[in-house]
Amino acid sequence: MAAPAVTPEALADPAPARRYPRSVAVRSAGAVLAGGLLYASSPPRELWWLTPIAFALLAAVLWGRRARAGFGYGLLFGLAYLLPLLLWLEHFLGSGFGPWPWLTLSLVEAVLIAVATTGMAVVSTLPLAPVWMAAMYVSGDVLRSSFPLNGFPWGRAAFTQTEGPYLALASLGGSALVGFAVVLTGCALASLARARLPAIALVVLPLVAGLLTWPSVGVVAQNGMVTVALVQGNAPDAGLALMERIGEIRANHLARTRQLVEDIRENRVPRPDLVVWPETATDLGRSPAQDAELDEVLRSLGVPALIGARLTNADGSTSNVSVVWSPVTGRGAVYAKQELVPFSEYVPLRSAARFFTPFVDGFRDMTPGTGISFQQVGKVPLGVGICYEVAYDRVLAEATAAGAQLLVVPTNNAWFGRTEMTEQQLAMSRLRAVEHGRAVLVTATSGVSAVVMPDGSVTRRTELFDSDVLVAAVPLRSATTLATRLGGWPQGIVVAIAVAALLLGAASALRRRSAARAGANG
Repeated sequence: MAAPAVTPEALADPAPARRYPRSVAVRSAGAVLAGGLLYASSPPRELWWLTPIAFALLAAVLWGRRARAGFGYGLLFGLAYLLPLLLWLEHFLGSGFGPWPWLTLSLVEAVLIAVATTGMAVVSTLPLAPVWMAAMYVSGDVLRSSFPLNGFPWGRAAFTQTEGPYLALASLGGSALVGFAVVLTGCALASLARARLPAIALVVLPLVAGLLTWPSVGVVAQNGMVTVALVQGNAPDAGLALMERIGEIRANHLARTRQLVEDIRENRVPRPDLVVWPETATDLGRSPAQDAELDEVLRSLGVPALIGARLTNADGSTSNVSVVWSPVTGRGAVYAKQELVPFSEYVPLRSAARFFTPFVDGFRDMTPGTGISFQQVGKVPLGVGICYEVAYDRVLAEATAAGAQLLVVPTNNAWFGRTEMTEQQLAMSRLRAVEHGRAVLVTATSGVSAVVMPDGSVTRRTELFDSDVLVAAVPLRSATTLATRLGGWPQGIVVAIAVAALLLGAASALRRRSAARAGANG
């Protein structure tokens, strides 16, 4: 039997057999690096320009890949981004739950990012690919903001841009337009690197649009100025045990408010038109004596107040509320937080959660509120987003559309210690200020409390775990931005573009495969 013939192909360097895994390793490293760069661009760092670089690298990794590869690389990208970004969750829940909530949430959110990057890979071969890839990624942000449960909007691309030129675009199309612009720049950079010179227009256009929009961002007081006092009484760094020490938090805020009353009487600070307490700074409805003491102190201010409290309802349930307090009539209208925090204010999927913690059955869910978060405090029409709610587009948008001329974000960030969570949340308030053309008052039990002007600039702020009062004058504004008037339309349009591009990309891929099979059979 003759030996098989030796062909040139058989003697060739078998490098092609090794090239595939090597390229996978390089692309995997690129995806991880891109996720790390996106994290590095996030608050408290002000490296906004790293975000388009991160997406340029991600786009380069995904370009021309199949859907399965797009998912895998996107998962690596998402984990590299979210694991460090959400590390504050380990500080919050680690003592009671271990690392599992942090790891699980990071994985779930990374999977949703991977769904978006799967689409990015599919549409990467279409003409004007950077546009469709950017729409796919922002659609993933929209998905993460609504699913699973009520969604988790943390880590949206737009929230990295509070120091950059893209921020002004929030006044036109909210977080969806800001995110689209910055991701488009990155994807266009990747296209430009592939010698597709027309992509230079897609690189420059979002930057120019942001810069040209800045002069239209309104900061002038249209209905006068109001003087506000934000009370930060301080709270212990106690993690999960924090609410067991709400009496201490309450005492701190009462003491700081009494000091404010004295400072006003002695003319050490100007008399405010409005005083704001942070989220869950006191109990309400549990002790008539404590409620009476609170009423006495707040009436002594002589001005209206907005109080963050844990309210015990008539049926024994509790709600996280913002309460209007009049110096004449006392306790008034109540807004109850609608977007409750899973595993903190309520426990979803209790039967499954029992496997992770023994005290689920002893945990009582808070009762969510309904309606629009608009509150009239004295002569000031306010929109309120309690803590976590500032991450959701809907809450403050509805309040502004209802007539709010000033926005307030009461929060209790003592849960999260000295982690980056507080600065991440402050960045969201800054974006909301520009989005709706309103000053935003961030008042926290332990910091950071801040006064944010309608252009997103922070004029006053406190330190973490300090007792302080911020007294500042802020503008009241009634003009509505295009973003406020459009509501959810910008993100709906982006999602529609992404779906259409995905269908076209999938059809194009099927045609290429059919042609390849026909060629092989021919």
